Amino acid sequence: MKRKAESRHLQRSAAVRGGGLRNVSKNSHPLEFPPANEPLDDSSEESEVDTDEEKQGDRSMYHTLLSSLKSSCGSFAHVYDKRQREQEGVSSAEEDEQDTELESESDVSGDAEVEEVGTEPMESSEEEVVESEEDRDIEGTAGQLAVDDEDDVEDDDEDRENNEASMSISSFKLHTTHTLAEADVQKLKEGKRKFKAEFPAHGMPMCKWTTTNDSLHKEDDRLASYGVQSRLQKHWQSIHKKPDCGDFTSAKQSQFFSLCNSYQDILHSNKNAFLCGGQDDDSSIMDAYLLHILNHIYKTRDLVTKNSARLSQQAEQKDKTIDAMGLSQDQGFTRPKVLIVLPLRSIALRTVKSLIDLIPSSCKVSIEYKNRLFDEFGNGEDEDNEALKEGSKSGGQHKEKSQISSKPADFQALFGGNNDDHFRIGIKITKKSVKLYSDFYSSDIIVASPVGLITKIGEAESEKNKDVDFLSSIEILVIDYADVILMQNWSHVISVVGELNMIPTKQHGTDFMRIREWYLNGQARYYRQTILLSNFVNAEINALFNRSCLNYRGKVVLQVRQVYERFDCRSALDVDDERFKFFVKKVFPKIKDPLQGGIMVFISSYFDFVRLRNYMKSQDTSFCLVGEYTKQSDISRGRTWFFHGKRKIMLYTERAHFYHRYKIRGIRDLIFYSLPERNDFYAELTNMFEGVDNPTCTVLFSRFDSLRLERIVGASSAKKMLNSEKKTFMFC
Repeated sequence: MKRKAESRHLQRSAAVRGGGLRNVSKNSHPLEFPPANEPLDDSSEESEVDTDEEKQGDRSMYHTLLSSLKSSCGSFAHVYDKRQREQEGVSSAEEDEQDTELESESDVSGDAEVEEVGTEPMESSEEEVVESEEDRDIEGTAGQLAVDDEDDVEDDDEDRENNEASMSISSFKLHTTHTLAEADVQKLKEGKRKFKAEFPAHGMPMCKWTTTNDSLHKEDDRLASYGVQSRLQKHWQSIHKKPDCGDFTSAKQSQFFSLCNSYQDILHSNKNAFLCGGQDDDSSIMDAYLLHILNHIYKTRDLVTKNSARLSQQAEQKDKTIDAMGLSQDQGFTRPKVLIVLPLRSIALRTVKSLIDLIPSSCKVSIEYKNRLFDEFGNGEDEDNEALKEGSKSGGQHKEKSQISSKPADFQALFGGNNDDHFRIGIKITKKSVKLYSDFYSSDIIVASPVGLITKIGEAESEKNKDVDFLSSIEILVIDYADVILMQNWSHVISVVGELNMIPTKQHGTDFMRIREWYLNGQARYYRQTILLSNFVNAEINALFNRSCLNYRGKVVLQVRQVYERFDCRSALDVDDERFKFFVKKVFPKIKDPLQGGIMVFISSYFDFVRLRNYMKSQDTSFCLVGEYTKQSDISRGRTWFFHGKRKIMLYTERAHFYHRYKIRGIRDLIFYSLPERNDFYAELTNMFEGVDNPTCTVLFSRFDSLRLERIVGASSAKKMLNSEKKTFMFC
């Protein structure tokens, strides 16, 4: 059997070398986007495939690719001709006698089982070990999965039966088997979908989710209802299950997983990251999307294994009643299905560790190169100690530690570990092992930084023998800690996303009989799910999400509510008095005796600051002060009291923020007594919410604040807010 498989492989390889995939120019996909105020024109993102479609009219990429393969591969040409004859009404029985040998070879092509040679490349470009072309041909997507799951047919019958029962209703099957019509593709290219439905965000009362779909998504606190693979279910329940939240640790985690499982594009712009003190919330969200990723990987593997077994049985029985081209299309051009983009090695280590923890114990009997992962992605204490040896005698080491400890907590959390931003690592998940540092073309998941990927893309553009075809079949893209990546180089992210789901330039041992039709039609980007997570949102993140995320399943966005309240004032001379009266009557009664505290009142004018300070003293209010004339010792003491809840309210002036840019921790409710003169201060202050499930933001304004209001909400919105009969406005 093995000898026949090798023979078939050599025949297919020889045929593919004669033709195969055509080369696609790297310059055929320029990363140019139109201005924000102009309608989106997707022509700049179209591949050479789209140009061919325009020239050939209704003829699809699928048929173009089949024609080229037909001329270069005999067995493929035979099956293609047979399918064409059946569509034309010609009975296949007339051709049975001459087709027997070729069809049996074609049907078994995905069942070749060859023992893998373990070449483990380094993640850096200089040390990377590249597999030979022969090894890559052997490790085609179907063939590689067949090798990994050689014993699945015998050992996992019960598990597969459970998965088959759930697969009929799972989002995975609905998503991957959906067929897009040309009209649907045109609508997606236009990118003019509107948000229609909305629903509350669990654990975040001041936030809501909005979606482009007509109806709300269905939620359930049981993993079984989502069709999650049974082994994943059992393992997850053993480490995460809580009695009051079903199979999840919180309602927020349950809701976020249901969104991931819907395969919609997700923009979560209010994530409380670990570096801001939201350790539990950050881990909860990360575990949810990692579970979704593992479920997608395992379901893909089970489907390929099942089809390989069926094709093998069909070949042994010489059964021609099943059309192999229609029923076994279960994969893409290359094996990698998930790309996780992260900013730093320390964050990547934390993510990979969480991923491994979620893999069932029976599937991680061995974890290859785990020690190397910790050595290269850990905090590098050994290197630091060596670098500090020379200065240790003179107290240099003590000084360095003192400098680090003097930094704010968020700085220590983010940069306390390995802060190298150049890395990439492949992760291969087999039946009983997890292989780290696997070659990208034999990996299931790729974890990398934007710099690491852009370096690889640059190498492929300058060297003919290198390529980035491993990005051609990405089905789930996760960009986590986007707010940190913004501080690096966001253009790298745009370039990486632009390279996803392109038609590959080489064959890479792929069995074309089993490639999904939407890959061949050049529609893979419309099936790719993008999960974008950040502590806040800005124009760059919005532009990427709106222009480059075109998932046919729709989009869902988290929006934070901000309440603007207008008070009436007849004269500019009376504006300060009227503002104070409005605050005392409408706002102060709600915050006078808070249970939790965490209320920061931002004040632009120092005179208003003094006025509020005196008033709160007269009311015996628990508060602290951070002003431009406040002593440094009082500021440090007040910030500590506020963070630990010993003082419920903080008065904070604009000039104090201008000169010191304090990072105020512990804010739950932010009140703008007056709007800041500098509009960037508004964003900085609203982004100080940390570890809070229900942050609120309230703004007081009058018609004499029109210029400040315009700088924050825009001229048109400001005009409506100032002239409207209503006095309360909510931004989400």
